[in-house]
Amino acid sequence: MMELSTSTSPSPVGSEIFALVALLAISVVALLILRYYLPLRTTPAFLLVPVFFALWLPASMVLLVPIDLASSAVADDMDARGIWLEPRALRVSWRITYWLTFSLTWFILPILAEYSDSGYREPKDKVLDSLRSNAQYYAIVFGSGFVGLVYVLISYGHFSESLKSTVMALAYCWGLVLAIYLMGHGLVAIPRRLIRGANVSGRLRAIQSNAPKIYERMEDAEMNLEDLEMIVSELSRRKGGSVSLFQDWVEELVDLTNLPEAQPSRASVLRGSGDAPSVLPTVITEKYMAELTRRLVRAKHARSRYVSEWHRLLRDAVKTQAILDSAASKKLDFGSASPHSGFWEKHAYLTPYTRYVLHYHVVPYFRTTLGVVLALASACIVWSEMVKGVLPSFSVIRYSVVHHWEGDNGQVGLAGQAIAALWMLYMCAAALTSITEVKVWRGRALVRRNTAHESAFWYASQVARLSVPLSYNFMTFLGGIYRNTVFYDFLGQLINLTPLGKWFDYLFPAFILLPICATLFGLYGKVKRIFGFGVDVIDDGDGDDPYSAYGTGSWREGRDLIERELNGTSAVVRGRRAEAAARISGTGIGQGAGAARATPVLSVPRAQRAGPTSPLGTSPNTRPQANTSARRVGAASRGIETDPDDENFFEALGHRFKNTIDTMDTPKWLQDIGQGIKKPKWMGGDDDEGSGSRPRDNNNGNNNSDVRRWFGGSREGRVRL
Repeated sequence: MMELSTSTSPSPVGSEIFALVALLAISVVALLILRYYLPLRTTPAFLLVPVFFALWLPASMVLLVPIDLASSAVADDMDARGIWLEPRALRVSWRITYWLTFSLTWFILPILAEYSDSGYREPKDKVLDSLRSNAQYYAIVFGSGFVGLVYVLISYGHFSESLKSTVMALAYCWGLVLAIYLMGHGLVAIPRRLIRGANVSGRLRAIQSNAPKIYERMEDAEMNLEDLEMIVSELSRRKGGSVSLFQDWVEELVDLTNLPEAQPSRASVLRGSGDAPSVLPTVITEKYMAELTRRLVRAKHARSRYVSEWHRLLRDAVKTQAILDSAASKKLDFGSASPHSGFWEKHAYLTPYTRYVLHYHVVPYFRTTLGVVLALASACIVWSEMVKGVLPSFSVIRYSVVHHWEGDNGQVGLAGQAIAALWMLYMCAAALTSITEVKVWRGRALVRRNTAHESAFWYASQVARLSVPLSYNFMTFLGGIYRNTVFYDFLGQLINLTPLGKWFDYLFPAFILLPICATLFGLYGKVKRIFGFGVDVIDDGDGDDPYSAYGTGSWREGRDLIERELNGTSAVVRGRRAEAAARISGTGIGQGAGAARATPVLSVPRAQRAGPTSPLGTSPNTRPQANTSARRVGAASRGIETDPDDENFFEALGHRFKNTIDTMDTPKWLQDIGQGIKKPKWMGGDDDEGSGSRPRDNNNGNNNSDVRRWFGGSREGRVRL
């Protein structure tokens, strides 16, 4: 009988093989993500290995949670419960995954991040600088841990499990606070972005509205880098003194800046004119050199970040414009000959007509459908968060995962495991997508193939920090079935060890309504406008609305920037503008308004709209100025005609006022009065005004009366507004 029962007992060999293959696939995906953001050949191993595990371990939790649910559920038919493992194997997997993630989140990644961000040259100095930078962070962490330990000792009564439970519960609570806030924002932002992006013209308008902001940040990053390069150039010219102690260090900084020796820098020009400020201290110290190195590296990565964002915006604008223009010809071609074309564009498998049908008709409907489905999924997640502590039987996610119920217990099959994995992936995507939209310090960002090392460590630590709270929070949606899992026995009992931890786990997720309402109704922008904040904490999506800034010229300004960049007129426009400004400044201030009007007026023609095959290769030295709204006002004041479709309300009102004055007949008695009245200086007049120094032309039929000259009008009938 013993041999018969042993031979008929189920074996998890098939599930173990599936789990190993799934872990191998997760490893490949993690490597591809690293390759997308980092150059694998030149990136040091101390960065690749921790960041790889910081991505691989959270992804493995998406696999472990469904396996744990199926392994712990009661089932009469063992073959119907999907992928399952032995309880001992699950416990070992959870311990390894949790404690490695915990170590990476709180110790390894923060220290390595500051180590890579340090400006010192020697590894020992880098380590000491990293520990000093993290000292305040660890003081806050250990102080909170001590307070929590005292509370657990008072509530629990003895010390056997108090230390471990305090550490795990506090780490979970802090991660849950961050996860709920970020996930609440992402649950609204992802469906809204998909639904808004279904409108091709609206997507193009959103790209144009975002162009001035990105371009301005790129210009600021370039100016900041130029200032630091000026400091390095000045430092390299200083001979003797304390600089001689760091000569090798200075040479490394010069090589890092890539300054041409033959080209005079801005510092030398300013020094030759006597206007250069003293940017270097008298005594150069090691701390100053380290801080200068840190700032220079950050500035180079910031410039690379915004240049990459600008080029990506140009590619999106060209592609979206090509889709919009294909409505007339029913043919779409993105230009496979362009060096910036992707793999699928260079190896086209679709005809121009089928590509037009795909991008103009199929993709918008698909985006709308997917956005609606994800919006419903977001509503189900929010509803499950609200009712899980009061009415767990009303949770929608519970019934979508557990299909076979036996009283209060249920059975999770293979379909339920797949659905559970999809729910977890969407929750993680909502939280992790919001991380990239948060305006964080130091300008951290993920840049394709050029992400800064400190930014890679920081984003990896956030992924590791959010994985455990999101996984356990999802399991609480399933009612009492999650109490039978190994994960609950390992972590959940310690969280529910005290009444405060139990109520926090059940009630705090209800605060997900705060970030959801803030994102849904644009409260971030309203709070910023009310209190005058200069920087958004998080992007609430109002910038994607092309009609939110109507009348300010923001999207028109972006359209002009994109058109001039794609048509290669940036350098020409900038050179002509500088030449005209030099001629105007050379006339002198005291020469009066007549000399200024004698200067040729710079008329910048409107660039033609770029086609789908417009070049995208641009250099940082050939970019247009971003203040096109000021140029438009200046053109209007000089009488340059603009496109009527580009006029806002005030421009249209000014033009109508000008036309009304031009066409009205001035009475003879009013002309006589105007001849005898002297225009004040504050209105642009001079002492010779009205004394016959300038001839008045009243018989040429253009109705050029003195009344219009009071408003700055010229002989051509223009009125200065």
